[in-house]
Amino acid sequence: MHVTFDQANQAIEAAIEEAKKISTKMCIAVVDSGADLKAFVRMDDAWMGSTDIAIKKAETACLFGMPTEEIGKLSQPGGPLYGIEHSNGGLITFPGGFPIVDENGILIGGIGVSGSSVENDRQVAVAGAKVIGVIDLPEHPWRT
Repeated sequence: MHVTFDQANQAIEAAIEEAKKISTKMCIAVVDSGADLKAFVRMDDAWMGSTDIAIKKAETACLFGMPTEEIGKLSQPGGPLYGIEHSNGGLITFPGGFPIVDENGILIGGIGVSGSSVENDRQVAVAGAKVIGVIDLPEHPWRT
């Protein structure tokens, strides 16, 4: 099952509202369960460089079924996933990307946000994801 067009737009709108609440400009991407871009927005005056980062955060979270910050912990030097960010055409392993899971625990897509501090990126991504699903997949062996 994939995130629908309407769901992707709902997530984008919720993320935009959260970004406005904290007075920041963001790039926001939603991908479907195949990690293909479903919806994207770059708010006025958001960094152009954050476009690629937001998309890659969404893809990374979807491809591995975990928040990008969790992959970041596992990909540190000496970690079990060290160097993974060089795979799949480039991954992002810092906060701001989350898988999106439906009410049945099925991965339907991912969201990625970039344009501010990692704390703000995380907050805005969670706000977007939570209007259409949850951000936690069932237990996974790589999770810390």
